[in-house]
Amino acid sequence: MMISNKMRDLVNSSSLIRAMFEEGKRLKSIYGPDKVFDFSLGNPNVEPPKEIVTAIHEILDEESPSMVHGYMNNSGYEDVREKIAAYTSEQYNTQVGKEHIVMTCGAAGGLNVLFKTLLNPDDEVIVFAPFFSEYRNYANNHHAKLVIVPSDKTSFQPDLKAFEQHITDKTKAVLINSPNNPTGVIYSHETLEQLSNIIKAKEQEYGHGIFLISDEPYREIVYDNIEVPYLLHYHTNAVIVYSYSKSLSLPGERIGYLVVHPKIEDVDDVMAGLNVANRILGFVNAPSLFQRVIAKTLGVKVDLSVYEKNRNVLYEHLTQLGFGVLKPEGAFYLFMKTPIADDKQFCKDAKAFNLLLVPGSAFGCPGYVRLAYCIAHDTVMNSLPAFEKLWQSYDMK
Repeated sequence: MMISNKMRDLVNSSSLIRAMFEEGKRLKSIYGPDKVFDFSLGNPNVEPPKEIVTAIHEILDEESPSMVHGYMNNSGYEDVREKIAAYTSEQYNTQVGKEHIVMTCGAAGGLNVLFKTLLNPDDEVIVFAPFFSEYRNYANNHHAKLVIVPSDKTSFQPDLKAFEQHITDKTKAVLINSPNNPTGVIYSHETLEQLSNIIKAKEQEYGHGIFLISDEPYREIVYDNIEVPYLLHYHTNAVIVYSYSKSLSLPGERIGYLVVHPKIEDVDDVMAGLNVANRILGFVNAPSLFQRVIAKTLGVKVDLSVYEKNRNVLYEHLTQLGFGVLKPEGAFYLFMKTPIADDKQFCKDAKAFNLLLVPGSAFGCPGYVRLAYCIAHDTVMNSLPAFEKLWQSYDMK
């Protein structure tokens, strides 16, 4: 075997989400795209705002090619970070300087840069189920252990009593994701306040810092005027991981950033570590052109009405049929309870009706499935009879 044992195991346990996406392409080639209802992949179907295309043309026409396409500080262009810091400070009533911003290759790159900087082998990173499945790999990349804590199944807010019991002297970080993938839940003010208080008490008990990290690629995708609390108001040893992949429909451009609390423990060492990690992990720096694009389009958003319309149609239809669904507050996912315990079998059964869903097991929460509704509205409408047939196939047993 020429590849490493570790990589062989990773290949054998390849992403269930990607597997369903590939299955969708196969089924579409057989039945036609209009007869396959692919809810597998969180790939935004809303076009990027027109301001993005305008900014690209302006930059390429007006700015020096050697600057647009050249190297810069590993943290990113200073003027770009300065604009993001100013925007962040004004938008969220906080005080962040450019020296607390690191431009990254999306949130995934940002998390790996952060983990490389903070984690020693066998350190523990706590996450709350359900959670984005790639977190397992990100922790594994840096020889850390992912510790999974359940959420309250009625609200999908973290189970704080269980959380407190899972913290040990090896806990180095707590990773949250709000708005959440796969539930669409937004962690409340009370949740963040209590999380912070528990962590602070444990920091005192164990005599070392515990970092609270918030993964926020869906921050701007919210409904019903619900507020997403800003983590830096709750915890000092805090880092926000942000990406424009979802908020501007730019997943392929790999552009995002880290916001480090200015008063984080050992702030100078942390910032120096992030700079070095960006380089030695092979990113070197975030994509130069899109750093400049983002600086010109701060505050621009995609049209959320498409997602909201899909959410409302699916939620109403599925709940009327009898499926258990918590109405999402943000992101573009529905997390639906399965009528049988085996969520993987349920996904196989759904495939008979050309419905492609992702089992909750992929997110550490069996007994549920995720539907990514960032798809064409016609596809959502055409899928409704298929969901009805799926429900009836169980109802008649």
